[in-house]
Amino acid sequence: MFDWFKRKPAQEERSTGGGYTHDLMMHRAAYIQGKTGAADLTACVQTCVGLWESGLSIADVDGANLLDVQSLGLAGRALALRGEAVFLIRDRLVPVSDWSLTTRDGRPRAYQCSIAEAGGGRTETALAAEVLHFRIGTDAASPWQGTSPLRRSSLTADMLGAVEVALNEVYQNAPIGSQVVPFPEASGTDLNELGASFRGKRGRTMLRESVQVSAAGGPAPSMDWKPQNVTPDIQGIAPGASLNAARASILGVYGVLPSLLEDTTTGPLVREAQRHLAQWALQPVAALIAQEATEKLGGAVTLDVMRPLQAFDTGGRARAMGQIIEAMALAKEAGVDPDVAARLVNFAPND
Repeated sequence: MFDWFKRKPAQEERSTGGGYTHDLMMHRAAYIQGKTGAADLTACVQTCVGLWESGLSIADVDGANLLDVQSLGLAGRALALRGEAVFLIRDRLVPVSDWSLTTRDGRPRAYQCSIAEAGGGRTETALAAEVLHFRIGTDAASPWQGTSPLRRSSLTADMLGAVEVALNEVYQNAPIGSQVVPFPEASGTDLNELGASFRGKRGRTMLRESVQVSAAGGPAPSMDWKPQNVTPDIQGIAPGASLNAARASILGVYGVLPSLLEDTTTGPLVREAQRHLAQWALQPVAALIAQEATEKLGGAVTLDVMRPLQAFDTGGRARAMGQIIEAMALAKEAGVDPDVAARLVNFAPND
């Protein structure tokens, strides 16, 4: 009891960094900034997102009825903007708006899923086997988390957003087409009336009195009304070149050839751009979706985006097939086994 009146030794407490709450807030800020920045609002990014969404939504799916057109479209948009897409496996795939997870050996074990509803959201806990988690651009430091192309190229994305925002503000607020006209000294009321008289007179001829005056017997000034244009000159910063360069870089990150959106694009170039998008961007993503679905749905699942998008050279395939058939016929006439000839030119797998 006497210990109550004894002074306790002072305890020294130290803190390194901002603490858990600070780290969590910074992580959340980086999460939001990287996935819902100003670049998401640009037409260039939305064009790429639309190509991803449409390309994956019409993919040929074999082995999984749950991967319908709507679910694949949602997955394509989420992967393009967030780098991740999460669905709960029920009688259908339920899209998850937000989630947190626990891992073991870098692989997810359980999910805390937030599901959007019309009257408000609800939260549900599910094991990893009950969740389809598609992710692209994973890193060794966090293999359970995907990264979007915008976050992987945040510098260029910020530049694209800044250039378009700056041009928007110039066209919205700058005095484009306005002119300052010299006028002799007069009262403020006269100047206001004169300025109001110019409104709504676009393209018309307006006559006003000359400003040539003679004061105190001095010579009259030789200058008359010479309007000065106050439209801002932004050609020095080359906004067009900066905007085109940023757009081309963003298109390249999404696997879209910049020439696809050029004014001088031709038909063969459009087809080549479609093949490039399907082969190097969408088909690898489709393979990741198929692998995740195969592990969670209990059957072999395959996705093909090449055939629905017609992302192949039809004429070239036809010519190649004709040459192969002709070569097989010549080999058979020469007494060479066609299967052996096909293996020699790598048209058939070796035994």
